[in-house]
Amino acid sequence: MLDKSLISYIKQIGLSHQDYLDCRDLLRRKPKKTELALFSAMWSEHCSYKSSKFWLKKLPHSAKYVIQGPGENAGVIDIGGNNAIVFKIESHNHPSYIEPYQGAATGVGGIMRDIFTMGARPIANLNCLRFGSLNHKRTKHLFNGVVSGVGDYGNCTGIPTVAGECSFDKRYNNNILVNAMTIGIAKKNKIFYAKAGRSGNKVVYVGSKTGRDGIHGASMSSESFSKESESLKPTVQVGDPFTEKLLMEACLELMKLDAIIGLQDMGAAGLTSSSVEIAASSKLGIKINLDKVPLRDGNMTADEIMLSESQERMLMIIKPNKLNIAKKIFQKWNLSFSSIGEIIQESNIKIISKKKIVADIPLDYLTNAKVFRRPFTVKKNFFKQKTYPKRTIAEVVKKIFYDSSLSTREIIWNQYDHMITRNVLSAMGGNASIIKTNFKYQAIATTTDCNIYYCEIDPYLGAIQAIAESYRNLISVGAKPLAITNCLNFGNPEKKQIMGQFVQTIRGMQVASKKLSLPIISGNVSFYNETNDKSIPPTPQIGAVGVINDYRKTVSISSFSNEDILYVIGETGGHLSSSAYERAMFDFEKTKIYSAIPKTNLDDEIKISKIILHLIKKSLITACHDVSDGGLLVSILEMCLAKNIGFNFLNLPKKHKILFGEDQSRYLIAVNKSDQDSVEKALIDSNIYFRSYGTFTNKNHVLNFPDKSSIKLEYIKSARKLWESKV
Repeated sequence: MLDKSLISYIKQIGLSHQDYLDCRDLLRRKPKKTELALFSAMWSEHCSYKSSKFWLKKLPHSAKYVIQGPGENAGVIDIGGNNAIVFKIESHNHPSYIEPYQGAATGVGGIMRDIFTMGARPIANLNCLRFGSLNHKRTKHLFNGVVSGVGDYGNCTGIPTVAGECSFDKRYNNNILVNAMTIGIAKKNKIFYAKAGRSGNKVVYVGSKTGRDGIHGASMSSESFSKESESLKPTVQVGDPFTEKLLMEACLELMKLDAIIGLQDMGAAGLTSSSVEIAASSKLGIKINLDKVPLRDGNMTADEIMLSESQERMLMIIKPNKLNIAKKIFQKWNLSFSSIGEIIQESNIKIISKKKIVADIPLDYLTNAKVFRRPFTVKKNFFKQKTYPKRTIAEVVKKIFYDSSLSTREIIWNQYDHMITRNVLSAMGGNASIIKTNFKYQAIATTTDCNIYYCEIDPYLGAIQAIAESYRNLISVGAKPLAITNCLNFGNPEKKQIMGQFVQTIRGMQVASKKLSLPIISGNVSFYNETNDKSIPPTPQIGAVGVINDYRKTVSISSFSNEDILYVIGETGGHLSSSAYERAMFDFEKTKIYSAIPKTNLDDEIKISKIILHLIKKSLITACHDVSDGGLLVSILEMCLAKNIGFNFLNLPKKHKILFGEDQSRYLIAVNKSDQDSVEKALIDSNIYFRSYGTFTNKNHVLNFPDKSSIKLEYIKSARKLWESKV
């Protein structure tokens, strides 16, 4: 029988009664308090991936240019020129809901450390933000806190925030999503890993001092929210971007001196996960003396020190003969540096506090949490053909652009310094962002994508579409797509329907990743995004990276000229179900069960992408934009708005299903009249469907549609900003 104080502590750290019994059985004795803390962190969903690990192994991870796939701090790909790109996306959802500014800021800081831990200098940040309804009482507070946190942390560290997504939907009212992505660059033979080397190597703590912020963060992120969640603010970390900048520079400087064996960011579960993972990776053990850990509060207990998620900290494995060299570098940068232990042969973690052994656990017990194959059900929608209300084309355009999901995001990106390093070549708001690598004319392109409406209606097809859209966005700027990362945000996996959404998402990602040759090299799973039994929609956020060999040949959504001809590439069947058009006509919550999302033909994606890349390489097109949310007409108008230029429509059909259908595998390209014949010949020779719909013009900003309705470009610009008044 457990006493009340032990029952209370077990509950506080997120262990179940059965977990406690399992710990006791493994150790064959009563676990110590600090040992229970270690088990709670390492067995949490956040650290162990116990509900997702079985399915994640089915995703494609390899290609000839993949240097490192899942299992490290971040994934690594070879882009040529002796350059490697290191990137990953992660969630910071629960902390950002509890304390939006610090939750978002530390989310950015954490993912940046994952990148420079690998020896890469961060060159770009991206983010994906999902908020509740604009009419919800907390949205304004959450929005302003999150956006400020993301912007301030990135700006202060000198890393440009180059792209992202943001949407507002009532299904995120009580569980916002904050997904942060960072990209770094390194020499491909200078990648660092989380490894221990051999026994006798020194374990070194560097960075900020340890405080009480972030304690139980991993277990808190592995539970659903309830009415008690408002009391969890002490579990949210506090970030210091200026210290992060110092830590980054100190680490990158030391990496040049052949002193580091391995290193690990102190992220989720802090010193616990970093020490366990780095020792276990080399099948060795680790001994730590907590009396040597730099503290902000000398009264912290051993379990608090091990679970603290204070920011801007790293664990390093240093060669014994290079300890003094490393210490001098960190002293120069005014950062804490302390040798707190060593690697040992016995594969245990041994923790000493106040000269007593407070934990002694075989690492296998901590790293081999139970892997669940949770039962699941696959829910199917029942498509029903709908009769849409009669509206003029202009009226439909107004209704679609009133929707905040298709609005401008200037109020957000104006807070981000996206040009801070002079290497960013693209403006915000385009298809993909372009960043120079400073090797000849090489650059990378990057984007993030996920259509939350598609993914809720059909997680399988929605996941395929999310990857395909990322693929198209890279193609649109002239990049060769190489690899992706993912942040898989779902509700409670213990519910069969939620687990079914996850399984179908994995199956869809597996198909698209393999077919489009886009290995998934890193990622994150965030479960338990639900409050009071209400879950978020499945949100598998995709981050993609491609390479550009000559950035002088890239195009953008707005790089066309006046009087250029606009073509649509790819066939339009007129799929209105589950589209922005349908959402403008009906309440999505009521109609989604009778909707079907458009299918993505991956063979068409590959076929059309080849001709688009060919035309860009030959400088035969002046601009490119993929056709996605809102369909053909909305995509045309987005190009007009990007350059504040009008359009003369020719041969534009009246049928709404052609104008607003969201059929996949389509692009818009702008062509100079002098290249018209060459472009059309190339498309005909490749057996690619195309059609011209008119020319851009700077003479008239009134858009006249074939049903004789019209709308001013200025009116659309104003409509796209209406949502800003609510935040």
